[in-house]
Amino acid sequence: MRIVIAGGHGQIALRLERLLAGRGNEVAGIIRDPDQAEDLRTAGAEPVVLDLESASVDEVAAVLEGADGAVFAAGAGSGSGAARKDTVDRAAAVLFADAAERAGVRRYLLVSSMSADPDHRGDAVFDAYLRAKGKAEVYVRSKSDLDWTILRPGMLTNDAGTGLVRLAESVARGAVPRDDVAAVLAELLDTPATTGLTLELTGGQTPVAEATKTAAG
Repeated sequence: MRIVIAGGHGQIALRLERLLAGRGNEVAGIIRDPDQAEDLRTAGAEPVVLDLESASVDEVAAVLEGADGAVFAAGAGSGSGAARKDTVDRAAAVLFADAAERAGVRRYLLVSSMSADPDHRGDAVFDAYLRAKGKAEVYVRSKSDLDWTILRPGMLTNDAGTGLVRLAESVARGAVPRDDVAAVLAELLDTPATTGLTLELTGGQTPVAEATKTAAG
């Protein structure tokens, strides 16, 4: 498969790129900073320099042309303000979905967040983040031409992955290593029966492949 990942230099994206490339897939990662390109090549991905905050739908669709799947793993980052939560976590996800639709790429994975809610209240930056993610989810769900799956991880950690998770439409709040988030995303790409599902993810006791199969029904 050819998979295009938005936010290609993110911590989850780099892990996912290594996994997908290691399985023989062709992987491209969209980045804004050309200085990050070598990190993507090391992970086995083709770097594509494109700013999703200013790119057009046609520009992004050109990158997605011929892909078998699109993964939105971009984020404004912990040091950003509320305005960039909207331009990246919401608007860039919307742009990427529109571009996937235009390019004819049906499989679309959105990395969201547990507690994402378009009507979430609060004035803190994290509140703006949860609203932005929630609005992105609503938009992606409206795309009938996309075979979408939304993944909502709990608190992300850099602990070594265990390969054991809880994955379902609703799970108790908890943490999850970024390694295991990447592993679940890779499994979701190979599990089209999860189309149309919004799944929450934390660390757990079930192997990733089994948990994904169970979630798919």
